[in-house]
Amino acid sequence: MSNPARRTNPGYGRWTPFWFLAPAVVALFLIGIYPTLFALVTSLRQYNLTRSRDGFPFVGLANYQAVLSDPTFWDTLARTARFFLVVMPVEIALGLCVALLLHRPGLNFLRALARVTLVIPLATTYAVVGLLGRLVFNRDFGVANSFINLFGFPALDWLGNSAGAFAAICVMDVWQWTPFCALIFLSGLSMVPVEIEEAAKLETTSHWALLTHVQLPYLLPGFTAMLILRSADVLKLFDVVFTMTRGGPGAATELISIYIQRVGFRVFDLGTASAQALLLLVITILLARLYIRFFYREIE
Repeated sequence: MSNPARRTNPGYGRWTPFWFLAPAVVALFLIGIYPTLFALVTSLRQYNLTRSRDGFPFVGLANYQAVLSDPTFWDTLARTARFFLVVMPVEIALGLCVALLLHRPGLNFLRALARVTLVIPLATTYAVVGLLGRLVFNRDFGVANSFINLFGFPALDWLGNSAGAFAAICVMDVWQWTPFCALIFLSGLSMVPVEIEEAAKLETTSHWALLTHVQLPYLLPGFTAMLILRSADVLKLFDVVFTMTRGGPGAATELISIYIQRVGFRVFDLGTASAQALLLLVITILLARLYIRFFYREIE
């Protein structure tokens, strides 16, 4: 049977679908593929802008060897992992609690209103979140110190000490991304068949049993996607931290993305910075594969 589009539109040809895909392919190449290939080529050269008169000689894997033997790289990577392990459990727990609360029957209007409200932190740009964090944790007039003063505690210099600055960026990340987790969980809960959920409620009054045995299988796909997206986002998190603390005080909040920016645009060693970025890309891909393999095995 011939395609109706071919009969009604004489200009329809075999290449027409590819012309529709061409803008997306060109954008993908310019934004994703070409920068990655350029970073790969740069990482194999001694690409230091302070020595541009000597050219950019090919050095092979020397930049990767330098990165893997750099203790600062591993320190910033460990700090980034610690940041992830602090914020993710909190965001998952709070997001799940909010989703379960909004999933209760009889909250249709409140659920719709909450979905609109939860989008606000997600729609806020990273730089604005960082500026908001500087205001919230300001020593003299910040909201955080005003709150703890109500309980008789003295004001803290949040951004002036290592523990306070690290806690501050964690709080701002939790504020921005807990709504995202809540929306993901809420969409998963909305996929649970009503008749199955009602039958389970007749069998047990335990909310934990209902969550683990009935709702959890519908939450796992979204949970896996959420882990992948948040892992990639944490590994490349730059704007919020740079705006709030610039990686300080000292190196207390210098995450891996801040360190790569410092090597590339302060030391101007683009070869080493490209090698660091590509290693970070490999780590992100490996984490995504682990998430998919582990959680989808649970689904099966």
